[in-house]
Amino acid sequence: MQGMTDDAPTGLAIALEPLVTRVLAGNPSPFTNTGTQTYLVGTSDLAVIDPGPDDAEHLAALLAAIDGRPVRAILCTHTHRDHSPAAPALKAATGAPIIGCAPLVLDDAGPRADAAFDTGYAPDAVLADGAQIAGQGWTLTAVATPGHTSNHLCFALEESGALFTGDHVMGWSTTVVAPPDGNMAAYMASLETLMQRPQDRIYYPAHGDPIGTPHRFVRGLAGHRKQREGQILRLLEQDVATIPDMVERMYAGLDPRLHGAAGRSVLAHLLDLEARGRVAPAGEGWQRLPA
Repeated sequence: MQGMTDDAPTGLAIALEPLVTRVLAGNPSPFTNTGTQTYLVGTSDLAVIDPGPDDAEHLAALLAAIDGRPVRAILCTHTHRDHSPAAPALKAATGAPIIGCAPLVLDDAGPRADAAFDTGYAPDAVLADGAQIAGQGWTLTAVATPGHTSNHLCFALEESGALFTGDHVMGWSTTVVAPPDGNMAAYMASLETLMQRPQDRIYYPAHGDPIGTPHRFVRGLAGHRKQREGQILRLLEQDVATIPDMVERMYAGLDPRLHGAAGRSVLAHLLDLEARGRVAPAGEGWQRLPA
């Protein structure tokens, strides 16, 4: 398998395994790592997973990689603007239907650490959890993984044990869980969903390197979130009660421009803790409730 972090060749079709080819979009940023990775599944006919941003160069790179082969489906894991906006142009060029996650348009003007929602996403069909789409020699199964967004799907390649994880599990950073649509309880439950899938051999995320020890990696992600939860509860015991003050303590050294986005993650934890009866709003901040 070719490395993807140190040398990420934008626009080139790189074969990762016999049924999987990656094309990297030219949208690197502090929040997308080297960019959004679009995956082509199949050999004689194809599925395209996460066509990426609305970018003419990326579309041209995808069409070069497709090289005239029939495209059976354009699949989107979710509808952030670095994942789905290229779908209509790719559909126009190939005739393939847009299939996958449900549409979601959310008016969210808060500080984000990821792309906002794609308001133009209009799928031809929505895949429910467990639904499948197939081509010659490949079968993809939808795995519902809400949390990062409420409409997030992963896609399992049944023939090889690969799971395309979108932004639910990334190979370079923890996933953004930003209310009002992002939900920490749903995210943790979706991590558990992946833990219950022994058939997954490798994860191909939309950002970052492939993950070759998927279950150990997911356990680490869940443990990290539990540590953050514990930090919040301890800070409340110390009368550190507002989200900005928590961010200052929890994210020492973080670029101040990212404090607003970090605060959204803290809010997601607090809302989860509130639903479980562990904390409650108190004036401009929060308080810990007796166990």
